[in-house]
Amino acid sequence: MAERLVIIGGDATGMSAASQARRLRKPGDLEIVAFERGHFTSYSACGIPYWVGGSVDGPDDLIARSPEKHRERDIDVRMRTEVVELDPDRGRVRTRDLDGGGTESWTGYDKLVIATGARPLRPPLPGIDAPGVHGVQTLDDGQALLDTLQATEGTKAVVVGAGYIGVEMAEALVTRGYDVTVLDRGEQPMSTLDPDMGALVHEAMCGMGIETVRGAVVTGVRTDDSGRACAVTTEDDGEYPADVIVLGLGVRPETTLAERAGLPLGDTGGLLTDLSMRVRGYENVWAGGDCVEVLDLVLGRTRHIALGTHANKHGQVIGSNVAGDYATFPGVVGTAVSKVCDLEIARTGLLEEQAKAVGLKYVTVTIESTSRAGYYPGARPMRVKMMAERRTGRLLGVQIVGREGAGKRVDVAAVALTARMTVEQMTALDLGYAPPFSPVWDPVLVAARKAAAAVREAGG
Repeated sequence: MAERLVIIGGDATGMSAASQARRLRKPGDLEIVAFERGHFTSYSACGIPYWVGGSVDGPDDLIARSPEKHRERDIDVRMRTEVVELDPDRGRVRTRDLDGGGTESWTGYDKLVIATGARPLRPPLPGIDAPGVHGVQTLDDGQALLDTLQATEGTKAVVVGAGYIGVEMAEALVTRGYDVTVLDRGEQPMSTLDPDMGALVHEAMCGMGIETVRGAVVTGVRTDDSGRACAVTTEDDGEYPADVIVLGLGVRPETTLAERAGLPLGDTGGLLTDLSMRVRGYENVWAGGDCVEVLDLVLGRTRHIALGTHANKHGQVIGSNVAGDYATFPGVVGTAVSKVCDLEIARTGLLEEQAKAVGLKYVTVTIESTSRAGYYPGARPMRVKMMAERRTGRLLGVQIVGREGAGKRVDVAAVALTARMTVEQMTALDLGYAPPFSPVWDPVLVAARKAAAAVREAGG
């Protein structure tokens, strides 16, 4: 009799795990059932701001594989079906048919994959759940926002939060012709950067006509007589009229089911797994994607990092292991890249605040350079900030902000972090050079040279 693999969640981790397991195990040997409460499978959530902004048509352009394509590969995908309870002791899940009158039933499993993703942070404030207030995490969320934009006659938008999603959604709304105000608690936008680098992002946002209110503490959403959101209120009594409100406050692991079932969670609320992505203490349960915590190789501890790159890798690892093969996910160094208009924003490793929090002594340097040889047409400026451990010179983090050609340079630093290189060792890296691609000394290497000098000057 075939084993049954049940998967909760039909996006990156869940369907990557299903596909990998199917490659390794035939249908007569392994039955695969995937439950997805939404309308789409295997899609790029990272592309939603570009769909909203009109850069891609979507949603079809954002879908890598439809439910029908998965079913053609003998993966039983059950759409609009929500898992409402886990029973790991008995090896079963309880589901609800969202389009069939709420019918509930139990499904047994031999092996379980939890790929429930993350949910947009929605603080418990007055009016926060009113019509016209949107979190953006799934394609269904993106479609709901577009429906609101098409139905409203106004042109005022307020984005609450200036992280990756907040900044990207602000740009998308400006592209659609909205007057956009971004309300953020922070000193500068993009808390994933140090404030001195975030200031460059703020400058770019102002250049696009986005009003950014820093140090803003949101207290609620005011509604009109129909109950629809019409303004955002703040602690200093300032009120910002809005025809549409987008929450860009970040996400939290969606582990409600796991917590109720008693599965282990970490300090940031994500499921805890071993290197094979098996949930700790549960032989036949795996988890991956935005609902788990991962090992930060620089910090040496687990934390929640929600990125599609990790989610797909988790799925590959899980699929191999549930099928009887072997794979591990060793951890991450915290690499991310984004953009505001033509400004590219990248980081990897630690911020200064994170280094201080764990007691690391460090030096930082910041350099200005260009994307190409200065004399070559199209050379654009960029700023690189590098952090190294004070005594050892070990690379701790890199941030890059600049125009075309800046962002993906962070990948060199990500490899150096993974290899635990010192900044001195980095100066000898044999990187490609030609005037159309970089100066003789690549900006990352210029920063490494300066950081190495700072380490020597700081001594012990």
